[in-house]
Amino acid sequence: MLEIENGLLNKKEKILTDNHAQSKIIVLTGGGTAGHVIPNLALLPYLEQTFGEIHYIGSENGIEREILKKYPQIKYHVIPTAKLRRSISPKSLASNIKTPFIVLSGIRSAKKILRKIKPSIIFSKGGFVAYPVVKAGSSLNIPIILHESDLSLGLANKLSLKHADFVFTSFEKTAQNLCKKLNPDRVKFTGTPIRNEIFKGRAEQITKIFSNSKTTSTKKNLLVIGGSLGAGRINAALQNSLQFLDDWNVLHITGRGKLLKKTSSANYCQIEYLDNPADAYAWADLVISRAGSGAIFELLALNKPTLLIPLSTGRGDQQENAKEVSSKKLMNVLQEENLTPETLFTAIKNTYKDFDILQSSMKKHRYPTNAKEIAEKITAII
Repeated sequence: MLEIENGLLNKKEKILTDNHAQSKIIVLTGGGTAGHVIPNLALLPYLEQTFGEIHYIGSENGIEREILKKYPQIKYHVIPTAKLRRSISPKSLASNIKTPFIVLSGIRSAKKILRKIKPSIIFSKGGFVAYPVVKAGSSLNIPIILHESDLSLGLANKLSLKHADFVFTSFEKTAQNLCKKLNPDRVKFTGTPIRNEIFKGRAEQITKIFSNSKTTSTKKNLLVIGGSLGAGRINAALQNSLQFLDDWNVLHITGRGKLLKKTSSANYCQIEYLDNPADAYAWADLVISRAGSGAIFELLALNKPTLLIPLSTGRGDQQENAKEVSSKKLMNVLQEENLTPETLFTAIKNTYKDFDILQSSMKKHRYPTNAKEIAEKITAII
């Protein structure tokens, strides 16, 4: 009888918990690059246990909207967005003059959306789409949580910081610096949340996409990725260094709309974009990558020897990220201004020579990737 009563109580408790979850709503935001979107998806399995509705506020034509098309359980909302351009040109100056007005329009649109859906909390990954959402949410007294992936805060997170109830960071040094400005109880170093599927890649799926079966186990496998938007200078240097890479199978992810004239051959295959990078990671013996934090932390989690070629323009976040991980001998770095076919080939050889050193350092300096911890903290705050 007691077992039956306990069973009924447990069932009743579950129903109450489920009903409570269904009443909670979370808004996610962040965009501009995949690095501002993918970590949100790593949280999804845990957020779905707590929140009855998950919404995303992003831009009309941003990469965040394209990525989220595969997640019908997330309701997507569009606001006007504008990116502050750092280059000095008539076109950039004209664009930047319009930016404040577009941001104000974005704030008004975000506020209208938030009033309608009434979220319990907002989680922002940064990027230019995020600040209007955070500003609007703060004005409506909605709790705000930020996550900063880079070593130093991006502009959106700098502006959002005064509205934040809590901040997570990918780098420990970032958290230490923020604790000088904020109450330490409002800051936590958690690393970057990594999707579970990253660890489930199947190398054989990549072997199939080469043009013929001459890609054999006698050759080493090189994966080249330039970030979600591609990297023209890396693409050009790689194309001109293929003559040196006969001992490698090369999978080159060029970026959307950036396929090269060089066609795929026995040991070289180029594609614009790969939906499931896990397969490519599993296949690769060595990776060449930009120094965006998303790629860095995925590759560190997989103990994958990597040559970073950080972007030489922009706000300098990739330079800082690369310097931080290279100082701990976790990854090698080739500066973009030194990039030629010859220096690229030499850097590839040296990185492969350092294979054991890099893997040993990765195991020693293990970064957390705890999506569950972040999701639990979000739940605790509400």
